[in-house]
Amino acid sequence: MKTVRDQIGREITLKQAPKRIISLVPSQTELLCDLALENELVGITKFCVHPYHLKSTKTIVGGTKKVDYDKIKALNPDFILCNKEENTYEMLPELEKIAPTYFSDVNTIQQAIDLILSLGTILNRRTESDNLVHKIEFKLDHFKQFVKDKPTRKVAYFIWAKPWMVAGNDTFINEMLQLNNFENIYEDMSRYPKVEINRIRHEGDPDVVILSSEPFPFKDEHAMEIATYTNRSITVFGDGEMFSWFGSRMLLAFDYFKELHKKLESHF
Repeated sequence: MKTVRDQIGREITLKQAPKRIISLVPSQTELLCDLALENELVGITKFCVHPYHLKSTKTIVGGTKKVDYDKIKALNPDFILCNKEENTYEMLPELEKIAPTYFSDVNTIQQAIDLILSLGTILNRRTESDNLVHKIEFKLDHFKQFVKDKPTRKVAYFIWAKPWMVAGNDTFINEMLQLNNFENIYEDMSRYPKVEINRIRHEGDPDVVILSSEPFPFKDEHAMEIATYTNRSITVFGDGEMFSWFGSRMLLAFDYFKELHKKLESHF
């Protein structure tokens, strides 16, 4: 019997190291697999796209905001992994009736590292989690050296259209923007606020507009519409996974960011 505390401060009691895990968070599903826990993973969401083959080998229990509790119960899990941003508190009472439920809360790289180490301890994968963290920290240090002389550019990071929504403060996306020497023009707003694009010049007039690949499928017409309200900004279609997926995806993110900077430099 072991009691642990999740990232929103809740105490969870585990009888043993979990052997049947359900993940309701795509980035954490990928992380579990990279911690050598694919065999223990029994249920995932329809948005868990990495590794790709999981959709044909694991039971899909719903999305991130709405799940099939009967399906989850039938899988007889002994650990359910959620996230404060991806899932909702309304799900918690029903999930807790089925199995111990861990809520992560990640807005910074340090919190992401803490999560990896915590899951490594809880799930009996301490060596794997330590190794993964060492790799992430090594790549992070190299990227910081790469980016330290890059100019600061004002950025607006869009996640949705009509209503137009952006990434503000208190988000992992904002942390990654700061890491890249990007000044988020909406940093004075919390979480994912709605904005009026006709005011974008007055609210910061970004040098770069990033249209995320998730959760909204931005198209060229969205880029052109935003461009009519900016003053010569560069618009790029950004890989949302690289900016928002905490966990093992960070191993790929830093190399992606290097290429993004090279692309931007060709425009300025």
